[in-house]
Amino acid sequence: MLTISGKALGRRRPLFADFSIPTAPHDADSGDGSTTLRDLIDRIVRHEVQSFRERQQDRQLLRALTARQIDAALETGKVTMGESEVEPQDVDEDAAVGTALVAFEDGLYLVAIDGTEYRDLDRQVFLQPDSRITFIRLTLLAGG
Repeated sequence: MLTISGKALGRRRPLFADFSIPTAPHDADSGDGSTTLRDLIDRIVRHEVQSFRERQQDRQLLRALTARQIDAALETGKVTMGESEVEPQDVDEDAAVGTALVAFEDGLYLVAIDGTEYRDLDRQVFLQPDSRITFIRLTLLAGG
């Protein structure tokens, strides 16, 4: 599994919790672990869109909480059973991929794979089964 993480320059806390995706796409594999950065970003974004849809669907279900979950929620100050009245958002996968690629080209974030920075979307990258892909959000300077 590939591990995906997100960082922002100047911040200690990660942008999001690490998550994993399968090493090779289900439909094709070159056999040597190679792909382009463009295809890798495409695969990660599509995976996250699908995960978002699943989370939305899970929220539509009525859930029963255990006593432990209620106690933990009480400590945070909010107990919720889901958001069954919320209308699901429709996400266009192709638009999400396009936005991610444009943001990369515009220099809004960098991508590092196993500690090596990649700046060319069409550059071939080689992934190991345990590779770590890090998205680094850049902080824009104000008044520039």
